[in-house]
Amino acid sequence: MSDASPDLEVSMGKLNRAYDQLRDQMSKIIVGQSEVIEQLLIAMFSKGHVLLEGVPGLAKTLMISTLAKTLKLNFARIQFTPDLMPADITGTDVLQENRETGQREFRFIQGPLFHNVILADEINRTPPKTQAAMLEAMQERQVTVGQVRHVLSDPFFVLATQNPIEQEGTYPLPEAQQDRFMFKVDVKYPTYEEEKQIAKATTSTHVAEVEPVLTGEEVIELQQIVRQVPVSDHVVDYALALVRQTRITQPGVPEFVNEWLSWGAGPRAVQFLLLGGKARALLYGRSHVSTEDVAALALPVLRHRIVTNFSAESEGITTDKVVDRLVKETPAKEGELTADPRLAAIFKA
Repeated sequence: MSDASPDLEVSMGKLNRAYDQLRDQMSKIIVGQSEVIEQLLIAMFSKGHVLLEGVPGLAKTLMISTLAKTLKLNFARIQFTPDLMPADITGTDVLQENRETGQREFRFIQGPLFHNVILADEINRTPPKTQAAMLEAMQERQVTVGQVRHVLSDPFFVLATQNPIEQEGTYPLPEAQQDRFMFKVDVKYPTYEEEKQIAKATTSTHVAEVEPVLTGEEVIELQQIVRQVPVSDHVVDYALALVRQTRITQPGVPEFVNEWLSWGAGPRAVQFLLLGGKARALLYGRSHVSTEDVAALALPVLRHRIVTNFSAESEGITTDKVVDRLVKETPAKEGELTADPRLAAIFKA
């Protein structure tokens, strides 16, 4: 921290305090899931969207709604169903009569996407047409109705959930839309002690109250602070090495990647690794990004950006196992990274 400028040290203090306050408020409702909560907050401070996947009953929806309560922002929950249409989420033009002139004119009625925090519950249950409307909102931060573009409010987060078990009647998210999510977070079962605490808390008369911590202006300020964190060329090279090694048939790609993957990650993965690394560094009280920050976020950033082939699936190889192996086999030290003869081909390609 001593190497940081005075302004950055003050900014680090603001973000650290905000992080601690948000985590404390969420812990009143959510038991455990500290890693998931950390990744949600990193994405929020990095101006990214999050896709949460887990079996029913793991408090995915509750976690998102609780996060929304800790922010002084508008919140909307959209329950995605097979009959949901784009106009149901973007809004629509309604013909109304002007009482002053007596003439009829169209008036735009805003949909739920015009809130700051959007919970897209079971996003994979809606048809591609509605998913495309979500894609425009997530990437362009605007919606188009007819010939008119409507800019969404800032800050704007989409926090989506999907159930990995029941796939009947679902519409798997296209790779292009999955790529818009900064993180894909895997929500796991609680430990024995955590589940015991959940059982006791949810079957009593006690009702915990969550207090708002940040305003929209403060969230935007913290997002700007994150982008001010410097990143060394070595850390950028490390992030590039991880991502470029997922691209099959390219020079320097490991043999297990060519054997198990049918598609690799694009440039957006590098951007999110570095942005997330900046936010994580500040949360841990550091004014610079390390390779440890990038490695810690490799799974949520890459697991939905690489596609395993039939050979991998038949062997029980998941994208998580591929990413874990990549992190283990990629040198993190500066001298070792640049001296690796195989990775030399990665940097020259």
